[in-house]
This record gives sequence, C-alpha cells and structure tokens, in this order.
Amino acid sequence: MGDDRADHHLFRRRWGLSTAALASCGVLLLTGCASMPDSGDVRRVDSSPRSDVDSQVRVYGVSPGKGEQPAELVSGFLEATTSDEANFATAKEYLTKGAAKSWDPFARTTVLAQAPEVRVETDPGDRDGGGKTVVLSGKRIASVDAAHAYQPDEARYEERIHLTLSGSEWRIDGPPPGLVLGESDFERIYRSVNKYYFAKLGPDAEDSRVGDNVLVADPVYLRRRIDPLTSTVSALLDGPTGWLDGVVSTSFPTGTALGRRGEKLSLDDSNSLRVRLNDRAANISRSRCVRMAAQTLFTVQNLGEGSSEVSSVKLDRQNGSELCSLSSDAARAYAPDFVNGQPRHQYFVDSEHRMVRLSDDEDRPRPVPGPFGADGAGLGAVAVSRDERDAAGVTSDGRSLYVTGLTPGAERGRALLHSQGGSAEHGLTAPSWDGLGGLWVADRDPERPRLLRLRGGTGQADEVRLPKLGGGRITALRVSADGTRIAMLVKHAGHTTLRLGRIERKGTAEEPKLSVQGVHTVAPKLENVDTVSWAGDSRLVVAGRESAGVQQLQYVETDGSPADVPEVPGPNGVEAITASEDQTRPLLAQTRENGIVRLLPDTDWKTVDEDGTAPVYPG
Repeated sequence: MGDDRADHHLFRRRWGLSTAALASCGVLLLTGCASMPDSGDVRRVDSSPRSDVDSQVRVYGVSPGKGEQPAELVSGFLEATTSDEANFATAKEYLTKGAAKSWDPFARTTVLAQAPEVRVETDPGDRDGGGKTVVLSGKRIASVDAAHAYQPDEARYEERIHLTLSGSEWRIDGPPPGLVLGESDFERIYRSVNKYYFAKLGPDAEDSRVGDNVLVADPVYLRRRIDPLTSTVSALLDGPTGWLDGVVSTSFPTGTALGRRGEKLSLDDSNSLRVRLNDRAANISRSRCVRMAAQTLFTVQNLGEGSSEVSSVKLDRQNGSELCSLSSDAARAYAPDFVNGQPRHQYFVDSEHRMVRLSDDEDRPRPVPGPFGADGAGLGAVAVSRDERDAAGVTSDGRSLYVTGLTPGAERGRALLHSQGGSAEHGLTAPSWDGLGGLWVADRDPERPRLLRLRGGTGQADEVRLPKLGGGRITALRVSADGTRIAMLVKHAGHTTLRLGRIERKGTAEEPKLSVQGVHTVAPKLENVDTVSWAGDSRLVVAGRESAGVQQLQYVETDGSPADVPEVPGPNGVEAITASEDQTRPLLAQTRENGIVRLLPDTDWKTVDEDGTAPVYPG
C-alpha cells in the first residue's frame, strides 16, 4: 500500500489532477486491496464531475503511510477529505488524537479554483525539529458555512497547518477549519438542494391572490452520496439560512429534530417517506403538521441521481404515533410553482409598439385582446400578470405606466405612474408582477430614483425603501413569483452588475412598509450584465460579459453558485431575455441582429419577429 500511495502522489503532482479527476478516470483510492481487470476493451468515460458515470464512482481515503514527510502527509490529508466517508475517519488518521477530537469538518468549506498548493514553511518556532508548518494556498472562489449556505468569495487564499511528531511519525495538530476543496472536488462531492419555507407576507397576507401557502426555495449545498434523504431533512429542520431568514418562516416548532439519533431515512416500496420527530412537535395541530409535511415533501422531491418522486410524507411523534400525512396529490395546493401560474403564452412588443403574444406551437405572434394590442398603443415595455388576465405597459418614452385587462373591450384608463426623468433611459423600467398580485417598477429619474410597488396592480403606489446600492441606480428588475426576492441590474461607474435583495414586508395593510434588504452580487464574474430573468424557484438566467470578453448566456443560483444544468448556446447580441420558472418552457430573447428569437426544446434558436422587442413571460 505504501508503494501504491507514493505512485498516486507522484501521478497527482506530475499531472496536476484532482482526486475528482482521478476518480472520473477510474482511479479509486482504497483503504484496502482491490483487484483490477487485466483484459477487455478500452472505453472512453465522461470526465464531468456531474455525469451519471461519475455519480457511481466512490472515492475512499488512504491511511497515512510510514515515514511520510510533512508536505506528503498534508497532501494525503487533503485527498482523504475528498473521500465518500460519512465522518472522515481516514482523514482523522492524519491528525493527532487531540486534533482528531476537536476538528470539525462541517464548520466551513472553502472552495478554491484548483486543489490547494502545498509548501513547507520555515518557522522560527519550530527550530527544535519537533514541529513543522505547511502552507496551503490558492485562489478562493467561494465558501460554504455551517448552515450549508454558499457564498461567492473571490480572494487570495492562504492557510497555515501545523504538524508535530507523534512518536516517529508526523501528524497534524493544527488542521484547517473545516474543509479545503478544489472546485472540481467540490462539484463531485456536493450538490445544491432547495429547502422550502413559507413566505412572511406581513400586511400583504390579506390581499394575496394565492393565500398564505407560498413556499420559497432556500438553496443549500449538501453531500451527494452521504445519506441524502436524512441530511436534507435535517437541514430543513435546522431552519432557513441567515440571508433568507427575515422573509420566511418554518412551520416546525423551534428545536424540532429527528426523533432517533443516527436514524437513516429512506423511501418505502410505495415511495413514501416516514419521518419520526422529537417531542418538540408532539402537540402541534393537524393543520400546522400538514404545512410541515408540505415543506418536507417539496424539499426532498427529486433529489437527483436515481431518486424517485416521493408519493407522500408521513410525520410521526417520537413514540411512533402518527402526527399527519400528506400525499403528493394533496400537496398541490402548496406547490412552489402554484404562485408561478401555468403560462400559456410568451409576449413582446412589435414594430408598431403593440403588445403581441404567441404560444409554443405558434410561429407567428398575434396582437393581444384589449387596448395594448390596438394600433397606437405606443408601448416600449410590458409585463403580464401570472394569471394572464392583466397587463402593465410602459410607454415608449418611458414616462407613463398603464394597466389594463387582456380582454376585448377593456379600457386603457388613466396612467397610474408618471416619471419626470425626461427620456426612455431615465424613465420607468419594464414592470414586473409577483405571484401575490403586486406590480413592481423602478423610476430611473436621476433627480428622484425610486422603487415602487402597486398593490393588486392598480392600487396605490407604495415606495420601497432601498439601500444605497454603492451609489448605483437600478436599470432593470425582476421580482420572484413568491414575492420575497428581487433581481436588479444596477449601473455604477460604467458597469452594470446583477444584485439580489430580499423583500421585507412590515407595517399594516393601510400603511405597508416595504424594504429591500441583504443586497448582494450574483454572477460576480460578469463585469457587465445585459439582462436577467427568473428561470426557476432559485435560479436565474443571465446574459453578460466578463472583463473584455464575449457575451455569455448562463444559469446561476440565487446564492451565486453556477446552476447544475446543461449549458445553453446563446444567440449573438442578446439585449433582453425571458424564461419561465417552468423549465420545460422555451427561452425567448431579443437580439440586435435577429429581433425576437426563441429556443424550443431540442431545437436551435429560431427568429419569430425580426423587429420585436421587450420579450416577457407572465411575471
């Protein structure tokens, strides 16, 4: 085993491959002996860390060999932390007994662009020869905290690890806090999972078109292969991540946990999940329990790699008696996509400044019924309510906002908002509807920039308090269907970046106090973002450019991590894009050269209107 390990270290050093890359090439690190085939055809395998082939690979740590020097020992420790062991037992063999007891691998995960570089540092404090300091370095790209929340965090990384002699062997007595992984290893080991919590609607609860059963996605990163059902439910019970906590709530009583220590959850033969909870949940009402079951069902649904759809969730007391159960059919009233609606059409503005629409099986758009589809509509941007009954339109000069019904004979009525910005660029942005019935729009007037929300799409305009945005101003916005998050394009110092904020609702129904809090950058690698759209419960589709680069079309999660979906080739010169939260629906984009283009499943981009602008789905 010692020779095998030396060969592995040499192979990795010589070729610069991560453990994930070795695993995808068929190289497994084993704690014991294994037989290898010595005949048969040579076949190419997919080296993607997210492929089905790689999902079957299991990587195991190798125990430290005799006489390993500090740099080699630390490299072995880092490799062992990439193994598929539940409690990192092999990695702890590299530590002193005291360090093995105190080291918490789950405290934090630091993600580097590549596996960390290892070098031995001369430390004046180690002159007696009984200690050594090893430095880990690299380019940090993100971190994951103890609550499993991902955060982009680009910076130079450097961490010192201390080793001491334990008898005649080197062992680590000062390990790094948590794990340090290269990006490819991180993507192989972890995956993004959406936990679900209920939106805090505050004073908007009574006016919500969809009631108070609005589930909000809270993405976290969990280990792919280590008891995914149990770890996912445990993460749900831990409560929402810190960023989302202010705008969501959980129906689980404080302190609720799994009822049996070490219990592993699994689906039964009918794909039903039974969860035993501790006594904190013993005396809850049935209605509250059903909401808990809904959170659980949508959180564990479709976990990935080979999992089956969950047919029902049953919650039990600690003594085994049933609290409640919820089938997937009965859970439809709580479905996260309930607030999204089921869009039947895509919409845009044609060359006559009218609002037109088309369905998936139509090649030519038709004017919408009502005043927005008539000659002389004079529109520059539009938005459609989630039920496709109403539409909001901003005039082509950016000065006025109108709302009308999408029915024959509907009245255009008076303008609900006016901007004094003086031009389309400094006027009103394209509006956006949430699934609760609220209509959102920003006024880009340099003298009085504002973010506004119109209750019910026709009510009083409530001004939304904003942070200073670093001196920038909003140039475009899209609100999530659940009404808890807002994606904003913010222009500052010649660059436009994508920011995400949470929408907090306080005050009363008569005097609501709305604010956007916790604003942070999403897609930080893009120096200029041209357009953005929601494309899922916690997913955005973005077109933008890195420094001096060509435009890219990419999906990102709301936590800033890259979405685990196939790449989509973008058309040239995308100026606006729209997607549905229903990921089976086509993308629609406005391009400089070809006007409105559409990407249907399993096809290429196709022009639908050479002169069209401002494409939107309902929302």
